[in-house]
Amino acid sequence: MDAPSELGDFLKSRRAALRPEDVGITPHPTRRRVTGLRREELATLAGVSITHYTRLEQGRAVGASDSVLDAIARTLRLTDDETAHLKALAHPGTASRPAPARVEHAGASARQLLAAMSEVPALVLDRRNDVLAWNRLGHALLAGHLPAESPDTRGARPNVTRMLFLDERYRDLYTNRDEEAQLAVASLRLIAGRHPDDRRLAELVGQLIVQCDEFASRWARHPVRTCTSGVKRLRHPLVGAMDLSFENLVIPGPSGQRLIAYTAEPGSPSEAALRLLGGITAPETESASA
Repeated sequence: MDAPSELGDFLKSRRAALRPEDVGITPHPTRRRVTGLRREELATLAGVSITHYTRLEQGRAVGASDSVLDAIARTLRLTDDETAHLKALAHPGTASRPAPARVEHAGASARQLLAAMSEVPALVLDRRNDVLAWNRLGHALLAGHLPAESPDTRGARPNVTRMLFLDERYRDLYTNRDEEAQLAVASLRLIAGRHPDDRRLAELVGQLIVQCDEFASRWARHPVRTCTSGVKRLRHPLVGAMDLSFENLVIPGPSGQRLIAYTAEPGSPSEAALRLLGGITAPETESASA
């Protein structure tokens, strides 16, 4: 993922998506060959020189101030996430070479917390969405078709983004799968912009582009969005439909690890289904002592 080309592609995609009439420009019906804004129009509206803006679309962002980027973001009507993404692409890190492809691991305290959350499905992910650890119910909820030890197995560690596009059984869990796919790509775009030197992240994106046309198409549109909480609508093969709230809890440290926990509304059919899943998938010794 080359930061200069990513910057140019992102700006072009947002400029093409903004219609002239959205910003008060009346397009001539016979002279206009583009559907979005022209570079000159955007530069004028943002109050920057066309030369300066052209350099940005060419990936030459050296010297671009936050005030200029904010003016362009306002003109393009970017969201807060998209504005942060624009600045990350314009001001990438100073690393001169890709960072080593270091394998992350969940810490002992995070694993202890997962084990203590016996009635709450939970898992620990790194910033690439690799599953570093899960508790018994988290495994049963999301990936019961995979070995429970797979997060600790070399070469077999699950990645929830990869699974959403390449694992049919995981993909079929989501009743609103199209929305999940869009959010997954948008979230990965945001992380990729913040970490352009992450070799393993680049390899994940490359694999998905090559192996999944849907991912490649969504990635090319440059969606950007973060999501820290919400509701997952699932259809589990063992217990049926469930609407589960989720929360992302950031684990302190530079690695970007986070814990995701899922809960159901008390007294709801989803809570009953979650309890049933826990009983069905409990180890025999645990069931016998219950």
